[in-house]
Amino acid sequence: MARMIRIFDTTLRDGEQSPGASMTVEEKIMIAKQLARLGVDIIEAGFAYSSPGDFEAVQRIAQEVEGPTVCSLARARPEDIDRAWEALKGGGPQVRIHTFLSTSDIHLKHQFRMTREEALKRAVEMVQRARSYVEDVEFSPMDASRSDPSYLCEVVEAVIEAGAGTVNIPDTVGYATPGEMGALIKRLRERVKHCDRAVLSVHCHNDLGLAVANSLSSIVNGAGQVECTINGIGERAGNASLEEIVMGLRTRKDFYQADTQVRTEEIAKTSRLVSKITGMVVQSNKAIVGANAFAHTSGIHQDGLLKDKSTYEIMRPETVGMGQSEMVMGKLSGRHAFRQKLESLGYQLSDEEVNHAFDRFKRLADQKKEIFEEDLEVIVSEEAARMPERYVLVSLRSESGTDQVPTATVELEIDGRRMTQAGSGDGPVDAAYRTIASMTGTKSRLLSYIVHAITGGTDAQGEVTVRVEENGRTASGHGSDTDIIVASARAYLNALNKISFWVSGESDPLRKIGVLDRRARPR
Repeated sequence: MARMIRIFDTTLRDGEQSPGASMTVEEKIMIAKQLARLGVDIIEAGFAYSSPGDFEAVQRIAQEVEGPTVCSLARARPEDIDRAWEALKGGGPQVRIHTFLSTSDIHLKHQFRMTREEALKRAVEMVQRARSYVEDVEFSPMDASRSDPSYLCEVVEAVIEAGAGTVNIPDTVGYATPGEMGALIKRLRERVKHCDRAVLSVHCHNDLGLAVANSLSSIVNGAGQVECTINGIGERAGNASLEEIVMGLRTRKDFYQADTQVRTEEIAKTSRLVSKITGMVVQSNKAIVGANAFAHTSGIHQDGLLKDKSTYEIMRPETVGMGQSEMVMGKLSGRHAFRQKLESLGYQLSDEEVNHAFDRFKRLADQKKEIFEEDLEVIVSEEAARMPERYVLVSLRSESGTDQVPTATVELEIDGRRMTQAGSGDGPVDAAYRTIASMTGTKSRLLSYIVHAITGGTDAQGEVTVRVEENGRTASGHGSDTDIIVASARAYLNALNKISFWVSGESDPLRKIGVLDRRARPR
C-alpha cells in the first residue's frame, strides 16, 4: 500500500510573506475553509506573536475550521510560545505549536549571535515549554540544509527526546539539490536515535527552482510530511507548490509508492481563490493549475489527443478541477483537430467543405495568435454562402491620415480577368467602395454598414456586414479580416456577387449550396 504523506499547508503564513500578498483575517478564514475542503492535514494559520491580526487569524481558524490540525508558528522564545498557545487554546483538540531556531553556523554567528551549545539548549527548552501546552509540537532547525550534518543530527535527536512529534528539515534559502536533500533525510533516519518517534518533514524554498524536486526526493528517502503552499507562493521565489507535489505523488504512485489525503478535484478552485485574494497571478505555463496546463496547440499533439487522451496527457484535467482539455486553434493545428472543433460547435461539413474552410482558417491563423470559436463560426457561415464569384478580391492597399486624401488601390479578378484601379473617398472604406463600384460597374446603393470585433484583443478579427440595393434587389454581404478595410471590401464584394448571381438568372443560391447542416449546438 502507498505510504500516506502529510500535507502541511503554509499558504497563510509563509505564503503571505510574498511581497504584496498580505491577507485580512476574513480572507485567511476563507482560504482556511477551502484548504479544509481540499483535505490538507495541517494548516499553519499564522505567526501569532507577530501581530494582532495574525493572532486573531490563528485564534479564529482554530475555532472555526474543522478537519485539519491548526498550527501557529513561534520563534524559540518563551513569549512566542506563550502567545501561540493563547491563540490556539480556544480551538479544538487538533492544534500544534511549531517552533524554530537556526542550526547553521552562518545564522548562529551572524544573525542569532549564539554558540551551538546555546542553540541546542534553547531548542530543547522551547520544545519542552510548547509540549507543556499541547501534545503536538513541531521543531524546525532553520537553514538545516547548510548546517553541519553531525550537529544537525545532535539537535534533532535532542528535540525528539524533549517531545517534538514532528521535526521539519528546512531548505530555508533554496540551496540544496535533490540529491543532497534526499541524502540528508536518509542520514537523519539512520543516525538519529529514536528517529522513528517523530515524523520527518521538509520545507523547501524555490530559489533555484528545485523546491518540488527537493521535496519529492525527501519523500523517497523517508520524509513523512511536506510543507508547501498553494501556487508555490512564499518568501522570495516561493515555496514548494502543493499542487505539484500532490499530483506528482498521485500520478507517479508507481515510483514514489506514496500518496496524500488531498481531494485533488478541489485543487483548481483553491488555486483560483488564493490567486484572487493575494493578487498573485498564476503564470499561464504553471504546472497543474496554469491556463495552459491542459491546452494543446501542436497539430501532432491534437491529433494524438483526439485518438487517445493518454498520448499527450499524463493526468486528466477533471482530476484537478480544471474542466476539460483544450485544443487551442492556431497555425499549428491540423485538419483533424479543425474538423473536430467544428463538430463540437455543432457543424457538419463534407470533406470538400472542410478543405475550403481549413484553407481560410490557415490564412487567418497566420494573422492571429489564437483563433476563437467566433472566428470559426464566421469562416463557416461565409463558406455556407459560397457561390460562383464573379468578383474576387486579389489585393487591396489603402492610405489615409490627417494630412492626406484617403485613397485605395484595388486589384480584382472579374470574370477571370485581373484588373487594378485606384480611387479616393471621404475615408479609406469609402475610397475602397468607390473604386470597387467603378471597377464592377455596379449602380448599387449602400443601405447599411455595420462593423464589430468578433473577438477581443488588438489582433481581433473584425466582421463587417453591409446591405446593398440594386434594381429593386437587396442583398446582404459579410466579410471578416484582422484588417477592417479588407473586411469591408470583402463584405461589399460578397453582396455584389449575390446580386450578380441572381441577375444572371440562377435560382436562390442558398438552395443550391448544401454546404452546411447546422445542428443544435450542445449546451
